[in-house]
Amino acid sequence: MEIQLLDLIFEINSLPTTWKNELNNIFCIDNGELNPKIKETQEYINNKKTLWKGKIEIYPPNEKIFKAFSYFDFTDTKVVILGQDPYHQPGQAMGLSFSVPKGVKIPPSLVNIFKELKKDSEIKNYKIPDHGDLTSWAKQGVLLLNAALTVQQSKASSHSKKWNFITDEIIKHISDNLQGVVFMLWGNYAKNKYPLIDAKKHLILTAIHPSPLSANRGWFGNGGFSKTNKYLTENGNTNIKW
Repeated sequence: MEIQLLDLIFEINSLPTTWKNELNNIFCIDNGELNPKIKETQEYINNKKTLWKGKIEIYPPNEKIFKAFSYFDFTDTKVVILGQDPYHQPGQAMGLSFSVPKGVKIPPSLVNIFKELKKDSEIKNYKIPDHGDLTSWAKQGVLLLNAALTVQQSKASSHSKKWNFITDEIIKHISDNLQGVVFMLWGNYAKNKYPLIDAKKHLILTAIHPSPLSANRGWFGNGGFSKTNKYLTENGNTNIKW
């Protein structure tokens, strides 16, 4: 099996949107090389791949690590939905938080997300889809971002410490350089990112995580999706067709 080593600069520069420039500005130093902290993450992942000789998978594949940034330009960012890390079973992770490809069983957390949308009386005529692919959200300016962009197979949160600095910088960059973005922070892990965001410039919506382990403690009925659309329209933006 040929080992696909990770080249973060290549993956960033392969993006078809202006996020390519933004991520380069965040993560690259003057001579075009990666910031040492970012380089450390790349080396960690590549060392693991080399050590395992491809016998243990890392998800998602390299070309999908920055997939969330490939659907819209930086200035078109309307919403950030923050997940913890990618799904860690084969065929699930696709570079978009909470999303799985069509044909893959819908994960329980996403089932509860769909249920909340159905319960939200302000979201008219919502029909729960028969798949878990959230690409349609991404195409409307929803950044489906995981706090960790990779994960080891069958080992949740295995790379979280390696990506925290990177995704924190992305969140701060959005907060500092844009206006009127909705940040949807679900669960304690995501809520810890609250201090990175300027609440005077943006709307921050927090809620219990939609996981079945916690959803019955306040996820259902939080109304976050309709609150998001209300804020977007009040600030001169188009709403999201969930």
